[in-house]
Amino acid sequence: MQPSTSSESAVRPPPGVNRVAPGQPLRWLRAGWRDLRAAPGYSLRYGAGIVLISLAITVPLALGRFAFLVPFLLAAFYLIAPLLAIGLYQMSAHLEVGESLERCQALEAFRRNQGQLGIATGFLLMILQLWILATVFLFIMLFTDPLPSWERFVAVVFLSGEHLGLVAVLVAVGAVFAAAAFCIAAVTVPMLIDRPVDAFTAARTSFAAVRVNWAPMLLWAGLIVVIVGLGLASLLLGLFVAVPLVGHATWHAYRDLVPRD
Repeated sequence: MQPSTSSESAVRPPPGVNRVAPGQPLRWLRAGWRDLRAAPGYSLRYGAGIVLISLAITVPLALGRFAFLVPFLLAAFYLIAPLLAIGLYQMSAHLEVGESLERCQALEAFRRNQGQLGIATGFLLMILQLWILATVFLFIMLFTDPLPSWERFVAVVFLSGEHLGLVAVLVAVGAVFAAAAFCIAAVTVPMLIDRPVDAFTAARTSFAAVRVNWAPMLLWAGLIVVIVGLGLASLLLGLFVAVPLVGHATWHAYRDLVPRD
């Protein structure tokens, strides 16, 4: 793979997408597991880094006055996960051609297409900000009881069972934003580190891949939710394996969905 240039991306037509079998996501997981086993030191070290960063952010909030933010941060993890796994895509790319893993994979991957990866990051951060604004607006409009203290916020709003309608609306709106992020980012980041294309072309290709393969991609999204959800539910410790597994598998999803140059 060669570093991208804007001139190359300008003359290359956007790639098409392949149709895949409904059960293909299970094969992606098996391929991701093979990559994890082929480079366990690198993959699990990467997963450990994600866990440590996640704990460093959530634990102070959970123990302090901002525990009410923790559920929103856990949900936001799904939106930014495609960016967090960038180094894992690079590892799988090296393993695919039998190259050694000796350098910082995330930094190497980011250097391949810095500007366009920055734009893709902006896409996802914009979706995250819109989701936060929508959540705040809905809470202000639909929560009619006296505002609970920050210490009791999660217990009163989410766990008491007295605001099921509000929780259902918040979950539904979050699902819409998560679906938008998934369509935009399903193969965008792997594509940007693999080809000299711009972020808009990669996002359009990702959306087309989801549209053409809506059934297998629905299964793939469900598998990601379950695997990462188990990692989050285990006090974030399960992300140690969940993130490397899904990250490596996402590279193989990209390889199957987008025809090679």
